[in-house]
Amino acid sequence: MKLPININDLLTARTVEWERLEFKAGWNPKAVLHAMCAFANDFHNLGGGYIIIGVAEDKGQPVLPPAGLPVRRIDAVQREIVELGYRMVPYYHPIIAPYKIDGKHILVLWAAGGQTRPYKAPVSLKKGEREFGYYIRKGSVTVRARQQDETELMSLAATVPFDDRINQRVSLEDLDLGLIRAYLKQVKSDLFRESAEMDFNRLCRQMNLVDGPDESLWPKNVGLLFFNEDPSQFFPQTQIDVVHFPEGPGADTFSEKILKGPLHIMLQNALSHIRSMVIEEKVTKYADRPEADRFFNYPFPALEEALCNAVYHRSYEIREPVEMRILPDSITIGSFPGPDRSISDRDMGEFRFLSRRYRNRRVGGF
Repeated sequence: MKLPININDLLTARTVEWERLEFKAGWNPKAVLHAMCAFANDFHNLGGGYIIIGVAEDKGQPVLPPAGLPVRRIDAVQREIVELGYRMVPYYHPIIAPYKIDGKHILVLWAAGGQTRPYKAPVSLKKGEREFGYYIRKGSVTVRARQQDETELMSLAATVPFDDRINQRVSLEDLDLGLIRAYLKQVKSDLFRESAEMDFNRLCRQMNLVDGPDESLWPKNVGLLFFNEDPSQFFPQTQIDVVHFPEGPGADTFSEKILKGPLHIMLQNALSHIRSMVIEEKVTKYADRPEADRFFNYPFPALEEALCNAVYHRSYEIREPVEMRILPDSITIGSFPGPDRSISDRDMGEFRFLSRRYRNRRVGGF
């Protein structure tokens, strides 16, 4: 079994935040159980996380080449992980994928945010242990939730993020295999090769795009957002409007470019349009030296980051597009419903935008 992410990206943390990674040099059942519980609770709606067994860490960085696990223990450890899942309340199981890195065998656990949180796990694995605790992630460590965090975790019980909910108005046929495989190839996932011959239902389960029993399998909203040619048919106004006011918003003339499609493709197309139609370069040459100075009207990486965040953090339940307005002296990007309520007016006045909780945990993961 392979994961829909490049294992090298995990080991170098190029695509996954450190709060979503846990390294274990060896097999430690209790520590793995508590980390599974913490990722399942997904306290900050980051989309769960990954537990990498067989790789040590030093100050948050993986130690490579990995220490690895004895090959004769791989199957036994996988069975133990399944048994650990049944000890959680409610029970929970991550996706387990064995890998071979630099000649060493490791196990990668993808512990996605659970649908039935909060989860609790035994404090100890001693025989007859009856004390259970709720575990969450705090930065890069797993901790037992204290009273205030436990109360907040309880409040999340009935709120599965919109992008991670199943959609019973559609069918599995609304997920496009071609788009799924193109994505897996783009992110250099080892799952790309296996997907050519894998059963479609199993592929969707392995990517956590569906939920439900085999006889009644339903797509999740995130699957429709990324792997359908036109997500706006399910979520109206899933689009980016780039509106250019060359003489200001009060003038009679303006131009508009509307971009639609799967989220990642829509975003790529919007950024290509901005690079070609919005970004302007000025070159100043000098008589006394060969080097010229190059200036841009806007830094493209800043626009890229802002637009990515607008697509990531908007609400897809609200029928309003992401809008970029290009004015004579500025650019504004609007995304509804705006900042999370945990960000105060004072925070914004001081340019501190640290949200307690993300709106779309699965969109961020993809």
